Amino acid sequence: MKTASVRDLRNNFAKLEAWLEEGEQIQIEKRGKPFALLTALSASPPKVIQMPDFAARQKALWGDRIFSEAEVAEMRAYELEGEEG
Repeated sequence: MKTASVRDLRNNFAKLEAWLEEGEQIQIEKRGKPFALLTALSASPPKVIQMPDFAARQKALWGDRIFSEAEVAEMRAYELEGEEG
């Protein structure tokens, strides 16, 4: 177990934080006498983020359809009509 003073806690917190990340317990002393015990909280497992399945969404919207080059050009021209104004 490591020890630190109240002054260390105030002025050198980064060092104490590194100790906590390494799993150390820190005894805080005030005027040379034990004052508190500082421990890190147990790490909770990282939250798993479910990514959207873009391929499934595209298949649900368009099925197996493949657009021709002319159809794509027509859709792009339609989208740009309002922007040229």
